[in-house]
Amino acid sequence: MKILATMLTALMLVGNHPDEIEKPAKSQLYVSNHENILGTSLEFKVISASETEVDKAEQAALKEINRLSVIFSAYDINSEFSKWMKQGMNKPVKVSSELFEMLSLFEQWKKKTGGALDASAAVASNLWKNAAISQTVPSKPEIKGAIAEMQTQHYTLDVENSTATRLDNVPLVMNSFAKSYIINKACQAALTASKVSNIVVNIGGDLVVRGSEQDLIYVTNPLENAENDAPLAKLLVSNKAVATSGNYRRGLQIGNKWYSHILDPRTAMPVEEIISATVIAENAVDAGALATAFNILSLEESKILAEKEGAEYLIVTKKGKVISSEGWSRYVASETEVITSLPQITPNLAAEKLWDAKFELLISFQFNAIEGNTHRPFAAIWIENEKRESVRNLALWYNKPKWIPDLRNWYRINGERFKADKENYASVTGATRNPGKYIVKWDGKDDNGKYVPQGKYTVIIETSKEHGTDEILRQPLELFKAPVKVTNNGNVEISSVSFEFGKKK
Repeated sequence: MKILATMLTALMLVGNHPDEIEKPAKSQLYVSNHENILGTSLEFKVISASETEVDKAEQAALKEINRLSVIFSAYDINSEFSKWMKQGMNKPVKVSSELFEMLSLFEQWKKKTGGALDASAAVASNLWKNAAISQTVPSKPEIKGAIAEMQTQHYTLDVENSTATRLDNVPLVMNSFAKSYIINKACQAALTASKVSNIVVNIGGDLVVRGSEQDLIYVTNPLENAENDAPLAKLLVSNKAVATSGNYRRGLQIGNKWYSHILDPRTAMPVEEIISATVIAENAVDAGALATAFNILSLEESKILAEKEGAEYLIVTKKGKVISSEGWSRYVASETEVITSLPQITPNLAAEKLWDAKFELLISFQFNAIEGNTHRPFAAIWIENEKRESVRNLALWYNKPKWIPDLRNWYRINGERFKADKENYASVTGATRNPGKYIVKWDGKDDNGKYVPQGKYTVIIETSKEHGTDEILRQPLELFKAPVKVTNNGNVEISSVSFEFGKKK
């Protein structure tokens, strides 16, 4: 059983002398989650002996994220980037060191990837967004025109004067690099402002680990990406960055065909051959750039570039083939095997007399955005039978053990038998999610991994916030061999919840 949890685990520090009167403080892992940060979710994991120092680290990181967002945002008309874009052509504009560095990074990576990464990919993105609205695939002349726009030089940089000069009116977007750049800076700010031994900053599935400890990281399976699905890989990483880019969470539907949101600036076409790429690199910018590029480049081009940049990778093709770099296995947790393909699920025929192994229950929901409060609520999701007995814990999110009793219903039933496990506080790397949106899956098994009988069950979702609400949602369902689809209106913390029972897709 895998319970998704963010939890606090004590790590004893060794004293200098056995006769010391005061024992050294325990070093602990603190976890804090936020939603609607840079358009996605944010997780901090900090190891420290002082909660005060943890708060300093978190506040410094949040402050840095907000500061840099004001510089780079393409959606904020008052951001420095937006104002620079409106300055007009052939006019040198003195810009901040951060914006200058960002523009420089785009130029560097455009050359490194042979044009696969380009700030002007916004041209192709706008073309396909309009195509989705009109439900008409772009014409060949439109594609050709977009390519021509993207292939020109869009700006020049003057290092001596720190100026940036726009050369045309082609739309540019910093998003793909901005997030990775901000992750690096936020982590650095947190470490500078506090006395902590280890920190992980994870924004939308791209993360950086800095300090004295290894972090356990799950790589999301692009074909099975519910919150409680088994990961594609389990990694142990220290003082590195990990990023994943893929087309399995976002895209466009035109007619009967789905198109990736990742576009190749060289062809103005959505990518198709690669569905996910995970990269381990020295810093978040390199990891993020390579992960995106590996969705666009050929496998051979990706291999050559990774070797030049000293990075390791795991790539999944649309046919389910899993390809890893030579050094990838160094980061794989010792008890797990290196996967080379994604096999089809084979049902347990004997167990189908109980729960049909070809069926599953998908629970989809979104945490409501609450003005002035980006913290994600503590939440527990579990299944009860007709006797109101808990048969399966599906998800648990919290940041400190002292708050677990606030989930009163879950704690009353499960609190005593819940046991700490290192996998309960693993980080997760996956394609960027929309903020607050989650999917949890039930495969019909109980907490011991055995199939339960078909019948009537109740899904319970309990949420709680510090100094805030304590909400519980109960949804009865009849789960036999007929598909079921039910919607619940939700509550203060959670918007509309959908329950879909049917054959695995």
